[in-house]
Amino acid sequence: MTILLKGGRVLDPAAGRDAVGDVVVADGRIAEGASGTVEAIDCTGLVVMAGGIDIHSHIAGGLVNTARLLLPEFHPAHAPRPAGTPLSQVGWTTWETGTRYAQMGFTMVVEPAMGPSGALHTHLELADIPIIDRAALVVLGNDDFLLSRLRDGASEAEIDDYVAWQVSAAGALGVKCINAGGSAAFKADVRSFGFDDEVPGYGLSSRRIVKALQDSVQRLGIAHPLHVHCNNLGVPGDGEAAAEATMIAAEGVPMHLAHIQFYGYGTDGRRGFSSLARRLADLVNARPELTVDIGQVMFGQTVTVSSDELRQFAGRPLARPRKSAIIDGDANGGGAVPMNYRQTDYYNAMQWAIGLELFLMIDDPWRVFFTTDHPNGAPFTTYPDLFALLMSRDLRAEWLNALPPGVRRRSALADLSREYTLPEIAIMTRAAPARLLGLPDRGTLAPGARADIAVYRPGADVAAMFGAAEHVLKDGVPVVRGGRVTATPAGHTMALSRPRDRAMVRRLETFYDEKYGLPLHWFEVEDDALGGDVLEVVP
Repeated sequence: MTILLKGGRVLDPAAGRDAVGDVVVADGRIAEGASGTVEAIDCTGLVVMAGGIDIHSHIAGGLVNTARLLLPEFHPAHAPRPAGTPLSQVGWTTWETGTRYAQMGFTMVVEPAMGPSGALHTHLELADIPIIDRAALVVLGNDDFLLSRLRDGASEAEIDDYVAWQVSAAGALGVKCINAGGSAAFKADVRSFGFDDEVPGYGLSSRRIVKALQDSVQRLGIAHPLHVHCNNLGVPGDGEAAAEATMIAAEGVPMHLAHIQFYGYGTDGRRGFSSLARRLADLVNARPELTVDIGQVMFGQTVTVSSDELRQFAGRPLARPRKSAIIDGDANGGGAVPMNYRQTDYYNAMQWAIGLELFLMIDDPWRVFFTTDHPNGAPFTTYPDLFALLMSRDLRAEWLNALPPGVRRRSALADLSREYTLPEIAIMTRAAPARLLGLPDRGTLAPGARADIAVYRPGADVAAMFGAAEHVLKDGVPVVRGGRVTATPAGHTMALSRPRDRAMVRRLETFYDEKYGLPLHWFEVEDDALGGDVLEVVP
């Protein structure tokens, strides 16, 4: 069966296309022309884009499940949820994750924090998410094997062999570094850890760990650059200093910095909390090797989940409700701390404003990515409201006027007139993520690309437009019609294949036997363990 999406505004920045026309789908791919039996879908007056790609959203793994266990009162069996915002009460499920993303026109999501020892669990949960394709980044930078080898002067080749094995064994699409050395230092009773501080017992700074991983990812030819969660997240002044130092340390080599809104806090004013968005934005604008995602805060109840064990421990006093779970485990550990961002709270309102400032001050939509760091800044179901805010200065002013007066004084948001265009939204959520992840057959409607397609009905209410796509096709299969999910096919999990050096495998076998008393293969993700053809290997 051939499907013809006829007469819509085809918006495909990757192919340089923005014009009324047709899109043909055959055998799960975009085709040059229609032949045989054709099902026509009238897209007159509608906007046709590639399926959306979210590069940073915590949708699976041990910490996500810890958060579910921590907050049973927000689960649907215990409390009703507000109509229209099914995830705003943080009790999301794998089923809702897939169907709600698909409703909004997203067809791929990246879980950015997969611990090596929990990789199989993460993959089992990812495989339970319907419709959308998934991928995960393996977390390195606090693991004893890597830190010990760096301390002892291991060669670049040895570090590369280790990183390659971890990527392959965990079924990952790339590498994440979370507060490099910070969790290892936390285990030695350190409670503050900067970019040039050293981990007790290893004599390694965050700078050295980040640079070693950044260079290894580059040498291994992994498309997605090292994905970095900087030191001192959320600490006014210190967080910005850590982010600035990390940006400068990129030194021309590609690097991606995650949720930079949480590093944009200054110390001016009587409350000691102000915006440093302009400083961070200028750094990003001046360094083409950098890409960033924002981690936008939106208002309402959520829960923070992070493998930054040190910062989650420090954030416990801010918990709303007043409970938390901290895991001092293998490598990074982590924690779940519930958070209720309130419009009436000056600090929360400033966080909201700082994220928008960064979106609007960073010039290149190919290098800034649309995230709320789900669920940390807000559930991903708030994306439609955020799209609307980025596209309307008047709407931002309306929201800003409802916030504490001090926010306007300490933020430049009221003076920013930029409004994102639909093509810029398409770049930021489609073309650019596909390029960053090294997936040339996604994020585009060019012939040969996957037929992952989202069709929207434009209107004055931008949030309504992006909240319920008119049509969504996943691999050429219609899964959403009229804003309602109509089919739930299984998606795939994208993973890299990297060669496993035999000498490194033997060394790791000895290490895992001595460290855990378990065989190495227990920590490897095999396709047949996931119950079918789930993993899709990316060259």
